[in-house]
Amino acid sequence: MDLWVLCLVLLAAVMHAGWNTLVKSGGEPFIRLAITNGFGGLVMLGPALYLGLPDPASWPFLFGSMVVHLAYYAFLSYGYRVADLSLLYPIARGSAPPLVALGAFLMAGERLTPLGIVSISLISFAIALMAMRLPRSEETGRAVGVALIVGALIAGYSVLDGMGARQSSNALSYIAWMFVLDGLLLVTWAAGRYGRLAYATVRGHWKQGVASGFLYTFAYGLVVWAMSISPMTYVSALRETSVIVAALIGTRLLNEPFGGQRLVSACLVAVGVVLLQFSHP
Repeated sequence: MDLWVLCLVLLAAVMHAGWNTLVKSGGEPFIRLAITNGFGGLVMLGPALYLGLPDPASWPFLFGSMVVHLAYYAFLSYGYRVADLSLLYPIARGSAPPLVALGAFLMAGERLTPLGIVSISLISFAIALMAMRLPRSEETGRAVGVALIVGALIAGYSVLDGMGARQSSNALSYIAWMFVLDGLLLVTWAAGRYGRLAYATVRGHWKQGVASGFLYTFAYGLVVWAMSISPMTYVSALRETSVIVAALIGTRLLNEPFGGQRLVSACLVAVGVVLLQFSHP
């Protein structure tokens, strides 16, 4: 992989962790997610209109992706109300790749190599280690459970979007309309659910919302661009290093507890994800 491409994908990983930090940093997480996605949809409206609609064959996957994305945002915002960033983010992001691998095996008959089995075992061990080092309480169990649900939803929309992009003659068109529809639906939901609180949050946190929207949009844009000129396996593996960034931010900047244990677990998750991506034959 070209050095500049590698650096840009690592930058995308930092940006991905960054917008999640802005969502977690204060205010109602669901509204802050709506601001982030609404701005991202606005940014992508021009490219979507220019590129035109994706092929009709991809529409069922686009619709399914929207449904799973909305569930993802609901659980992610709830998770940020009950769990620390350095707990929720690594478990959610780290549990998604093994679930994608499992889905590929069940749906497409793809088998893991021995290295793939090792990588999934390492990720599972890292997640278990993180959970075992936490204090035993109902709140902790709820937080870990929500993180695993978020990871399953990440895997779900990843598979749907991957299949949808393959069914479209222009993958960028599919991605652009995904941003636009995603932002529109989430903003509408937030406005209807929170009313005046949503308006007040926008007034008080619009700058953070614009910043997270830029990070959200361009982080994904950089990844898509990199995958257009480099092997997707390497790009995906590098992107998941965002779990380390999120753990560092959560423990060092947000003053979240149990930093050492979570950082070790996050690093093991990242190593496992890299091994999983390189394990594909």
